[in-house]
Amino acid sequence: MQLRDKLRGVVGFPITPFQADLSLDLAALESNVVEMIKFPFCSLVAAGGTGEIYSMTPSENVEVVRRTVAVTNGKMPVIGGVGFNTPIACQMAKDMAEAGADALLVMPPYYTNAPWEGLLDYYATVGRATDLPLAIYSRDWAAFTPDHVARLADKCPTLHIWKDGQGDARKYQKIMAKLGDRLAWLGGLGDDCISPYFSIGVQGYTSSISNVAPKLSLAMADAGLKQDFTTLNDLVFKYVTPLYALRERKKGYEVSVMKTMMDLIGLKGGPVRTPLENVTAEETEMIKGIVELYKDWF
Repeated sequence: MQLRDKLRGVVGFPITPFQADLSLDLAALESNVVEMIKFPFCSLVAAGGTGEIYSMTPSENVEVVRRTVAVTNGKMPVIGGVGFNTPIACQMAKDMAEAGADALLVMPPYYTNAPWEGLLDYYATVGRATDLPLAIYSRDWAAFTPDHVARLADKCPTLHIWKDGQGDARKYQKIMAKLGDRLAWLGGLGDDCISPYFSIGVQGYTSSISNVAPKLSLAMADAGLKQDFTTLNDLVFKYVTPLYALRERKKGYEVSVMKTMMDLIGLKGGPVRTPLENVTAEETEMIKGIVELYKDWF
């Protein structure tokens, strides 16, 4: 429960930089993490969705976690992303525990037509692989009812954190009401959804904007935790909405746009790996407009 109570505010979601030949750029990763930990995030998620877990090998994901842990050096918890299938996720979990991760973020398995009992067994089996606290990312087809979450919490004692990626505030509020303070509740769909998340009482949210404008993501979380929705909505409408309009131009651009923006402000973004696509030259010019809009937050 100690980690659960620490997760209040912004969970930083660093991208994973690749070199021009698409090999891991670990020096760039370390440089980016050095910049991120200058700010008071409540934790970092290494090799998460924004970190392109799905386009790396299991060993690459573990190495990303290892390097992030080394650079962070205890300043804030590091949560490692695991997934793919049951045996791979279990081995990644063990390797990330050895690499020093403080918790694990479990992605849905590859197979998208699993029965509910099988899905619950998947998460419970990954939870038994280590003693680390587990965070489940409810996204895409892995949409849970309040009863499912309650059953999973009983079945998986290491489940401490819930990261919602569905964006259904009505259902999420019902889940939170049923489980109470058994879990830490995070908004996980995007910076553009934080107003409804904070309105139902989440204690933090996962931010890709944390890569480029940490002060902005922290200011939005502060307003949300204070229930100051006038300030929060003003920030979202002015800064988040135009950025997300670019990210929504193509699937996967939630990573591609952020990487390009990082390159434009002097950080290390680099290209994306397939199946994602890099932004076009025309879109890069559009992102330069976002950089200008954000200038007071750098």
